[in-house]
Amino acid sequence: MAIESIAKTIGTGSGIDTTALVQSLVDAQFELKNAALTKREEALTAQITAAATHKSNLTGFATALSNLTRGGTLATQPTTSHSSILGVTRLAGANLATLNAKVEVRQLAAPQSAATAAVTDRTAAIGQGTLTLTFGTGTVADGAMTGFTAGTAAPVAITIGPDNSSLDGIATAINAAKAGITASVVTDSGGARLVVKGASGEARAFTLAATETPGHEGLSALNVGIGATGTTIGSAASDAIVAIDGIALRRDSNSIGDLVPGVRLELASAQPGTVVTIGKTLPTNALLQAAQDFVATYNEVFSALNKDLDPLDGALRGDAAAKAVKRQLQQITIAQVATGAAGEPTTLAQIGIRTERDGTLSVDTAALSRALVDYPQAVERLFAEPVGTNATGNGVAGALNAISTTAASTTRGLGASEANYTRAKADLDEDKADVLAKVEDTRTRMTRQFASMDAKVAVYKSTMSFLESQVEAWNKQS
Repeated sequence: MAIESIAKTIGTGSGIDTTALVQSLVDAQFELKNAALTKREEALTAQITAAATHKSNLTGFATALSNLTRGGTLATQPTTSHSSILGVTRLAGANLATLNAKVEVRQLAAPQSAATAAVTDRTAAIGQGTLTLTFGTGTVADGAMTGFTAGTAAPVAITIGPDNSSLDGIATAINAAKAGITASVVTDSGGARLVVKGASGEARAFTLAATETPGHEGLSALNVGIGATGTTIGSAASDAIVAIDGIALRRDSNSIGDLVPGVRLELASAQPGTVVTIGKTLPTNALLQAAQDFVATYNEVFSALNKDLDPLDGALRGDAAAKAVKRQLQQITIAQVATGAAGEPTTLAQIGIRTERDGTLSVDTAALSRALVDYPQAVERLFAEPVGTNATGNGVAGALNAISTTAASTTRGLGASEANYTRAKADLDEDKADVLAKVEDTRTRMTRQFASMDAKVAVYKSTMSFLESQVEAWNKQS
């Protein structure tokens, strides 16, 4: 740097601008060191950003693909010929390749419900004592229970005291017991009624028997069971009766997941004599779109990573974790990501997803379409929802999840690289602080040295002025 005002006269001392001179000398001494630190800081910042970005890109890619496979749109779906009678949904992980069944809904499952006679005031006391709840099987005719066989479960006692002896209080006490029935109070023009309802299924019929507290009678009006006169049974507990391929089977719910393999049946109405055909529909278009979307997203993620691995100016050109991730991505088309019989495709390359010379992927639409026609279930397995954490044989989503997990690792993945670069940048801050301290020390030392020099020069100048005056006086005398 140029030394400003090096010959500047200020009237005293040496005439040199020592402040500017010291600054110039200090800057010159530490210029290379500061430039190196700045360059290193910029490099570390770029490395931290790059490692975090690619880790996030892979996580987002893997999560999006897993969510897509989990959504069910890439899997064969069951169909029903009469959705008003029977609805169908695919169970997670189900293989519906051979799905074909005929179902007849002969009876719906129903819960037992009972209602008391109407009372004028729902908050007025009914009575006190204990209501004993017993489950079992029963028969009902014209709103009355005509038969009951207790089950094996122990009866449940529900205490009704002075604080909960009204219809509202009794309903609260029944619900608080959480014993398998629910209670509510309904009101119409005739008054308020206690309605008690159980769960569906023939074996979930119930009775309520009151044991009254002397002097506070009236609770027996809520009895439910054989001979009870104060309540009416609105519906009897019953099982669903479903005929699968002509074989009648019973279940205690209208949502049945163990009769047709891989399919949950949702019974909507009983239509004896009407046979509902359960078939399947293949997700051909969805798989075509998924393959194209996978390739497009892969290319974005891979190209960004490859740019930062450029051997000349890439931010991660020397990063081992980034290079390992790149190798894993490059192998995804040839890795066996699904299982299959001999001749069936088990890799992405075998269905037309191939790697180009620059490392990006492309889709041979004709080859993929042929694979969907010849091996639809095999292609579906390639894009199936991953089960567990296996990197092979678990679909492309499972393979990508494994790559993402490795990249996020804080021991040897990009997560570790990000942490290392962050620590190095923190150490660099300490180095910068050390250099700054040395700069100030050097500035102080040189300022003192030049101040001492300036003082001596001032003395010399004063002496020289005195001598010049004496010489001039001597000359005049002569």
